Amino acid sequence: MDDLFLDFDKVPLATASIAQVHRATFSDGQEVVVKVQHDGIKAVILEDLKNAKSIVDWIAWAEPQYNFHPMIDEWCNESPKELDFNHEAENTRKVSRNLHCNKRCDDSKPANHVDVLIPEVIQSTEKVLILEYMDGVRLNDSESLQALGVDKQKLVEEITRAYAHQIYVDGFFNGDPHPGNFLVSKEPPHRPILLDFGLTKLLSSSLKQALAKMFLAAAEGDHVALLAAFAEMGLKFRLDVPEQAMEVTSVFFRSSTPANEALESMKMLSEQRLKNIKVIQEKMKLNEKEVKRFNPVDAFPSDIVIFGRVLNLLRGLSATMNVRIVYIDIMRPFAESVLQCNLNKGPALNPRWIYDTPIHSDVEAKLRQLLVELGNAEKILGIQVCAYKDGEVIIDTAAGVLGKYDPRPVQPDSLFSVFSATKGICAGLVHWLVDNGKLKLEDNIANIWPEFGSNGKDQIKVHHVLNHTSGLHSAMSDINQEDPFLMTDWDECLKRIAMSAPETAPGHEQLYHYLSFGWLCGGIIERASGRRFQELLEEVFVRPLKIDGELYVGIPPGVESRLATLTIDMSDLTKLSNVGNRSDLPTTFQPQQMAQLATTLPTIFNSLYARRAIIPAANGHCSARALARYYAALAEGGKVPPPHHSSMPTLGSHPHIPKFPSQQTVKKQKSRKRTGLDDHGPGQTQSSNSSTQISSGHDDKGNVYIQIPSDNRCSIDDTSSDNRNIKLFHNPKLHDAFMGVGEYENLTYPNGMFGLGFKRSYSTNEELIGFGHSGIGGSTGLCNIEHKFAMAVTLNKMSFGTVTAKIIHLICSELNIPVPQEISRLVETGSTSQLGIGKPLIN
Repeated sequence: MDDLFLDFDKVPLATASIAQVHRATFSDGQEVVVKVQHDGIKAVILEDLKNAKSIVDWIAWAEPQYNFHPMIDEWCNESPKELDFNHEAENTRKVSRNLHCNKRCDDSKPANHVDVLIPEVIQSTEKVLILEYMDGVRLNDSESLQALGVDKQKLVEEITRAYAHQIYVDGFFNGDPHPGNFLVSKEPPHRPILLDFGLTKLLSSSLKQALAKMFLAAAEGDHVALLAAFAEMGLKFRLDVPEQAMEVTSVFFRSSTPANEALESMKMLSEQRLKNIKVIQEKMKLNEKEVKRFNPVDAFPSDIVIFGRVLNLLRGLSATMNVRIVYIDIMRPFAESVLQCNLNKGPALNPRWIYDTPIHSDVEAKLRQLLVELGNAEKILGIQVCAYKDGEVIIDTAAGVLGKYDPRPVQPDSLFSVFSATKGICAGLVHWLVDNGKLKLEDNIANIWPEFGSNGKDQIKVHHVLNHTSGLHSAMSDINQEDPFLMTDWDECLKRIAMSAPETAPGHEQLYHYLSFGWLCGGIIERASGRRFQELLEEVFVRPLKIDGELYVGIPPGVESRLATLTIDMSDLTKLSNVGNRSDLPTTFQPQQMAQLATTLPTIFNSLYARRAIIPAANGHCSARALARYYAALAEGGKVPPPHHSSMPTLGSHPHIPKFPSQQTVKKQKSRKRTGLDDHGPGQTQSSNSSTQISSGHDDKGNVYIQIPSDNRCSIDDTSSDNRNIKLFHNPKLHDAFMGVGEYENLTYPNGMFGLGFKRSYSTNEELIGFGHSGIGGSTGLCNIEHKFAMAVTLNKMSFGTVTAKIIHLICSELNIPVPQEISRLVETGSTSQLGIGKPLIN
């Protein structure tokens, strides 16, 4: 000791469970602190961990619903590392480097700079650690802090920023931020001094991104992103209560409260918890004893145990200092920066920007070059393009990322919100009912749907709705002002559309039914068929086309991880605001109104409430290959194309109705008997008079999604291995019906842009060549009848038609297929033209 130190204070500055710290002076005069491990502490701690593991094993045996293994396993992995001070020394150096710590104020600070101090490591062994001495004041020394003039609020905010940087930017953080591990420098500007890096946690890149996404999802109230983040980090639940998942996460990141508000805050949290337990009890049909023992978590990732501990300790730290910390505001820039850094926005920085699937044709190779150009110009975030020619797949390309804050690549089975492209699917269901004798185009809707006959609507016929001439073009247009999420209530919307009043006489004027179209068709479909909309959709199109899991109107629980997140091309939005009025659009849906609406669309349609809703005018979720396959069948008069096996995972390989994790309860057999569940789990039931299995799941309102067995209503030949005997329709004049020509011409508005449910497609020489439907933002499905050509584009950066037009123009030109007139005009004139940007916008 005398050889090493000029002076050594035998009275420790501090002591804790593992070690004690002494102040000392080296023989050269340098002041240091010496951390010395308690004698025999390693054996004590390892024995404690062993005993704790035994207790957890015993609990797991006695009470299976309480699984503490992830928690104790994490401590068993991490805690012994604290016993090696060489490990702590390296951790200290690493965090100091990551935070760019120095002892002087630096004017040239990098982005997200953190202004804290960390002592320099002088020397270390397994049981002794020597650090530079930093003169500071303890956080609990209020008098000294006040005498120095320390701003407690700023101090704790800087500590919080330091941890946000460690967690989200570095993925390497100190797991023990209790008040004893901080000092405050006596020298202005009184920076926090971070101590004790024995317990640290290293996060994988994927987990770090998932934690950042979880934080941002909570900040933005995005249920879909939150559930996707949970799935990425391995957190699973036994029941589907996304609103509670959001609530709990928001509580986790809630602002800290000063001591005088803590009691009221805890009271509110307790009341909310009781309400949540009541929801679980009703949903799971549990009695009071069972609900108290019910654990909603099915799988808990051990890697986030210490992350959760850190957030709770930081909250305790702010309470100790009696300050209010708004974690959402402080941590958000760090979470955003790590996701932005990993997004690799365009193909110039990401060699895998185009998803690795086979190239089917020369035109697909040229398409990918175009997509790269558009990606480098930041006109594309994520996109899928699929095309069929003569029943065969010639293009199947996915590129980009799933969202602004979601760096995962778009894959062929990713699901995009396609807005009004859903109308073409909805119209197809109406025509299927006509084709099967359930409905006639000339039927008065009131005869099918008696409530609809009110307020002067008794003369509106089915074909008026399909042709956008019912006079109900602005029906329910005020729903956004009243409550945007009211559109998620299917029954309420049907009731309101039935009570609405027309603005013009039926057949008098063709004005685009931008929102009312879906509820009008949906009400007709359910009344004429006697089936729920989603049941019929699956039976009529999804199963015969073998596109299971890749076409939904209202997503069921369990597919959230495949959803693309919407954003807006702001440059296109600005141009849209300058477009003049159009006579073919309702007064409530002019370009200026659409520009205002577009700013709110991502917020609304990224929410789980909207995505799970049945909105047949605007809420389809599908892949491009599913939508293209639908139009390929329509192009062939309803004949289903050969199987689509060109990309992985294979189209149709996803179960259409996801199954929930199994509920683990102590009285498993009793629970099954009470709820009617057998060994198939809560996602399935068994018919009492049939061996047919029916899969089901529940949405966030308790509504049931049912996968119904095939009953050959579509004349499906299930024995066919290649689908060649399956026909969706039997009407030989089906194309005339879709386009409203020939014998159907008298059912449409003269020279109108719409046929019966579809947008007519004309060549540049005014020849009618096909039909299709686009959605606001650019997602599109279309077909050319003569050339037996069909294609679809799905994208998540809403560009109002400009990107989609360039893609369609390239593909049609390369295949010598007539380019649709509106596409040709848009490409030639550019998006600044009223004619150009307006026409594809509403399709």
